[in-house]
Amino acid sequence: MNHVLSKTKQRSLLLVALLLMGCLQLFAQTRTIKGEVTDAQNGDPLIGATIMVEGEKGGTVTDFDGNFVLQVSSSAKKIKVSYIGYIDKILAISENMKVNLESDSKALADVVVIGYGTARKSDLTGSVATVKAKDFNKGLVSSPEQLINGKVSGVQIMSNSGSASAGSTIRVRGGASLNASNDPLIVLDGVPLEQGGISGNSSNFLSMINPSDIESMTVLKDASSTAIYGSRASNGVIIITTKKGQQGGLKVNFNTTNSMQTRAQMVDMLSHDDFVNVINQFGTDNQKSLLGNANTDWNDEVYRTAFGTDNNLSLSGSIGKYWPFRVSAGYYNQSGLVRKDNVERWTGNVVLTPSFFQDHLKLTINAKGTLNNNSFNNGGAVWAAATFNPTIPVYSGNNSYGGYNEALDADGYPVNAGVRNPRGLVDLYDSKSKVSRFIGSMDVDYKVHFLPDLKLHATIGADYAKGDGTIYVPGYAAQSFNKDESLSGSDYKYGPQKNENRLLTLYANYAKYFENIKSNVDLTAGYDYQFWKSTTPLYYTKSAAGTTLSTVKASDYRHVMLSYYGRVNYSFDGKYLLTATVRRDASSRFSKDTRWGTFPSVALGWTLTEEPWLKNQKVLSNLKLRASYGVTGQQEGIGNYNYLPVYTSSVTGAEALINGQYITTYRPEAYVSDLKWETTTSWNFGLDFGFLNGRIGGAIDFYTRKTKDLLASVPTAAGTNFSKTILTNVGNVDSKGIEVSLNATPIQTKDWEWNLSYNFTWQNMKVKNLSLTQGGSQTNVKVGPSIDAYQFQVLSEGYEPYMFYVYHQLYDSETGKPIEGAYADLNGDGEINDADLYRYHSPAPKYIMGLSTSLRYKQLTLGMSFRANIDNYVYNGMGMSTGAWETVSYNNSQLNNLNASFLKTGFKTRQYLSDYYVENASFLKLDNLSLSYNVGKINKWASLTVSAMVQNVFTITGYSGTDPEVPNGMDNSFYPRPRTYSVSLGLQF
Repeated sequence: MNHVLSKTKQRSLLLVALLLMGCLQLFAQTRTIKGEVTDAQNGDPLIGATIMVEGEKGGTVTDFDGNFVLQVSSSAKKIKVSYIGYIDKILAISENMKVNLESDSKALADVVVIGYGTARKSDLTGSVATVKAKDFNKGLVSSPEQLINGKVSGVQIMSNSGSASAGSTIRVRGGASLNASNDPLIVLDGVPLEQGGISGNSSNFLSMINPSDIESMTVLKDASSTAIYGSRASNGVIIITTKKGQQGGLKVNFNTTNSMQTRAQMVDMLSHDDFVNVINQFGTDNQKSLLGNANTDWNDEVYRTAFGTDNNLSLSGSIGKYWPFRVSAGYYNQSGLVRKDNVERWTGNVVLTPSFFQDHLKLTINAKGTLNNNSFNNGGAVWAAATFNPTIPVYSGNNSYGGYNEALDADGYPVNAGVRNPRGLVDLYDSKSKVSRFIGSMDVDYKVHFLPDLKLHATIGADYAKGDGTIYVPGYAAQSFNKDESLSGSDYKYGPQKNENRLLTLYANYAKYFENIKSNVDLTAGYDYQFWKSTTPLYYTKSAAGTTLSTVKASDYRHVMLSYYGRVNYSFDGKYLLTATVRRDASSRFSKDTRWGTFPSVALGWTLTEEPWLKNQKVLSNLKLRASYGVTGQQEGIGNYNYLPVYTSSVTGAEALINGQYITTYRPEAYVSDLKWETTTSWNFGLDFGFLNGRIGGAIDFYTRKTKDLLASVPTAAGTNFSKTILTNVGNVDSKGIEVSLNATPIQTKDWEWNLSYNFTWQNMKVKNLSLTQGGSQTNVKVGPSIDAYQFQVLSEGYEPYMFYVYHQLYDSETGKPIEGAYADLNGDGEINDADLYRYHSPAPKYIMGLSTSLRYKQLTLGMSFRANIDNYVYNGMGMSTGAWETVSYNNSQLNNLNASFLKTGFKTRQYLSDYYVENASFLKLDNLSLSYNVGKINKWASLTVSAMVQNVFTITGYSGTDPEVPNGMDNSFYPRPRTYSVSLGLQF
């Protein structure tokens, strides 16, 4: 019996041992591997990279930080790591894997920055374009927007003048508003920047960001991609991402660009000889007597060859294992073509990107500082150089009025309202400003330890700027002369204006790939708080003798925005894509009843090349359909208090004289209590395509936009408000367009590489309604720049905005010359009056094109960038204002030069509203021509690159004025854009 029990125990123990061995063997059949996938060049994490086990079906994708966790069998030996745009890599399995993928130059870079995060380009459902540093425009670049001019379809960037301190007008899909702002939202490293400028640098606030520090610029165009920014996104969003440090040893980069600027096209005035002949032929005896014996080129007296330099030094690497850094400093100094025009800029930038707790906690600390010292020319010198009498010398030979030859009346004083000596205008005008700016931010990213797919993000940001300046004109200068000598000259101090912008962003992001249902889910939800404040003190203009000439009141403007937002990105099997976004904004610029606005969007995508019947094609490498719908808002450019009854103090010069004393009074300003959001509803349909493994690729988009509750200034009925016009919600504007982008690499060998990039845009915009009441009568509102109280553009229902509103000129049937004062009676009532004005073309181009090409042979690269606008029109205000005989003399003491158009028209008086001066200004420009040579290693620790560049190389156009590309379609005393020659040296250590 004991023997039987003993055998039973032995069998039981054996069975238990066998079971344990089986479990241990089963456990040993699988193991867990972890790893990180990064870009080999810059160390950036690759989101959504695919990891597959060689010979098995299992696999996974990397998370938001490039990390992956994968269960593999004990027999698994290798994994394959792949990512669109990178070369596949097969590696032996180890426990903690560090995988660096090399970029595939045949494919487009796939990771792009979007609102509140990043995404793979292949997963995008909206219209998004990214330009990275290697594709930026070359040459002397003063402001970030110039880096991508002509590079992105649907984006028009135009410098406002040729001045060294000039800013740019940026339009994404033409803009969506009329009187409210049409400028896109600019987001710098997660901090949305306030629109507008500051005292001393009002025209070019973006120039205080050093272009050399920028890594990439991403343009969000359709509502699906912009709706995450809600109330500020109707005009598109431009996201600027600056360069950051990387793990590794110290890297030093130094680049210097030195330039020379010369005059290109100038206004076409009569030459010295033609001017003398015209005066002798048509002038009175008095006018002939005003002819001198000199031959003065006044352009030579006002303009100069301008020199510039741009120098940048950066150091990057890591302090220890956890503190990657990048530190940079820049010095930029550019003189303008007009004397006294100069910009000097000092910049500094520090970026720290430490990570802790095995990369669960990551920080990004940005600090950017800028100091600008500006010197401005007298704006009147451009007009004076064109019109001043070319037969008189620069200097008078005596000390009066600074020794400059001025037109004097019978009493020996400068003639009233006469044109002043151009050289005197620049020499005796001293305008300077100092502007400082600090932009700082800290991003905190925490990957939750117990739930690694969940990331918490916080951004704290601040943007502070201060600007002030002085304008001094001596008392003896003719430009500010007054017969009461105590009022001669001026000493004008403005500012300091202080701008403050504070930001708090909090959001959570959950991203996970569910392998069993082939689904990738990316959820984001967040909150924003942003506060803006702008203040200026009371300041004065004083005469040289110290007498107060004018007063500018103090100001304190501020507004706040609160936002809640959420977004879901979903993809199934890598081919069916969904993006849905909603944002709710509240702005203090509206009353509590209309303060909140809701801005939703939804987008779908279908990657056809992931379907079995198109996958692994040798020719077709990418084909994706996109469709999106969304609503965005607008509240910029309308002021902070337009819904409130505001009273303006009479300190600005409207005091009441009571009992011999001046009493300060207050006057009410116009306001609309129920002012609300302007909203834009958009549709976008897109097609992305690629051939030959990315050697040829591009996108086609068609969009429509409808803006309602338009924020526009319209006339008011008498007695209904405190102004003839008010800013209110009125009417609708519709727009539509087609955008095409093409990229190709026709040649790619070891020694040769040829890259082409082309973009095309067609756009159309119409005003649908401008009536204050539903179904009201058609409204015409004259707008735009004016000359002598004449306005030349109009907003009309059913037409493009800002069309020229002019008379139809009649011509002599024999000579073909325009007949002075003869216009078509368009309404047939037998009279020529305002009823015969008609809408004639628009300043906005119908078609915009850009072409960039680079051809490399070994280390030598030739690059060119072209731009073209087609069917845009310009009013030649300079031709009209100086092209009639009456403008040769406004008094008995002075002659003025005439525009060359006088020889064609013979006009005696100015024809202000004649369509003769509305000209087709279509153009083709070669913006950049560059030749660079990568010398390579010049010793064991340094490499050298040498470049030569020309900017504004040539312009082909039929327009007769200075430049076919001018703000608002009005060419009137335009500061000409220079032609720039540059040489650049780059050293890498």
